[in-house]
Amino acid sequence: MVRKATRNAVNYTLTHKSHKRTPRRRPRPTRTIVTRSQCTVDTTSGSFFHSLPSEVFDMILDKLSMLEISVLSMVSKAITRYILDYISTLAWKNKTIIQSFHHSTCLEQRSTIEHYRDLGLLFKRCTLLQPTKDRLKFIFSKFSQIPCFLMEQCLAPDCMGFSSYGVFLQTLIAGWDELECHRVFNFLSDLTNLLQKIEAVIMGKPGVRWDQKLQLRLFCRKVLLDPWPSQPECQFWLTQLLKPWPMVSQAHLLFILYGPLMPEGEAGTFEWQDLVERGLPHCALWDLARAILLLFGKLEAKYQTTNSLLAILEELIVIPQPWHVENVARLLVLCGSSLCYTVLASKAVNGRILEISRLIVYIILVCEKDGYHMTWAVKMVQQICKVFSTAPERFCFIQQLENMFSEVTREFFEMSVIVNHLDDRETFQTLCFLMDSSARFHTKFLHMFLK
Repeated sequence: MVRKATRNAVNYTLTHKSHKRTPRRRPRPTRTIVTRSQCTVDTTSGSFFHSLPSEVFDMILDKLSMLEISVLSMVSKAITRYILDYISTLAWKNKTIIQSFHHSTCLEQRSTIEHYRDLGLLFKRCTLLQPTKDRLKFIFSKFSQIPCFLMEQCLAPDCMGFSSYGVFLQTLIAGWDELECHRVFNFLSDLTNLLQKIEAVIMGKPGVRWDQKLQLRLFCRKVLLDPWPSQPECQFWLTQLLKPWPMVSQAHLLFILYGPLMPEGEAGTFEWQDLVERGLPHCALWDLARAILLLFGKLEAKYQTTNSLLAILEELIVIPQPWHVENVARLLVLCGSSLCYTVLASKAVNGRILEISRLIVYIILVCEKDGYHMTWAVKMVQQICKVFSTAPERFCFIQQLENMFSEVTREFFEMSVIVNHLDDRETFQTLCFLMDSSARFHTKFLHMFLK
């Protein structure tokens, strides 16, 4: 009995000790992966801004600049929605969207431009998640009733409305792909009846509806074309404006958009008659040459071919009537070697020797007047000579060119004799330029052959 009791005691003791040595294991915490969207939802629902009353949040937004609000709108979807509601209020629109664009100082004008650049960035960021069509409807509903943004509503010469509109649009759609830009153009065309207004002015006679043509020029240049710093974007918008129309209308529209204006400036009228009656300075034709280079500087660009270049130029230089030859020559010189050669070579191939001879004489005159190197004109004549396949054809071309020098010189001399020198010093001065240019051209021409 004693031995049994001892054994039991030992067993009890061992059992008790083993119970103490086996501690209870606590479950280890498991790690879970939280996605960025889940994290955003959780932080938004319990964020500091979410817990604020809407009135207080409005007070915070009132203290922020537009640039700061645009950055804040990218924090979360909930804040984006709230900011969209905030900028949709009439109070915010009246406070923020400037509708006065008639400023007298450059500082005020620069401030307005920067204000609309910031507005463009704000609308770009806070509508980032919306489809393009919905974005455009929402954004332009805020500006549809501003008179200075509409054609034929504000005729003030110093109005900054179109310039501000253009900076806003350029900031808004910068970086958008071509398909989205097509949608923007179609949307703006419907919103402003742009194509109908273009049709009304290009079908009219030159000199008629000049105020509508000037408004169309200002809107297209300042809103759609000039704000773009790089050529591809500007080429895209100019192509969209020209593409719906036949070549004759394209030439007419190109002249309306980039043709020379009277010296009074943009408040004046187009220099229709001056292009026909006398030579204009190179500054008057530079915008037109720049537009042609934009369209045809690289003929491998979309929608543009050599034939379309020639067709548009042929129509352009007879608006409203055939131009003074000096203006045609100056336009070709401003367009550069490649385009100038394309036009002259095309005329040479078609046997228009008399026409290109007169044109080359005036190109040489323009080089002398405007300070271009005469070597450029000599090389151009050499390239044209290579168009002719036989020696007799080349000799005939050179002979016709020399005869044209004599003929044009005689025309200027007779004109200067008929008109008193004091009344018309320009004709006599042009005669002097022509004689000097002839001497320089032939000197360079002979020097190249004698090398």
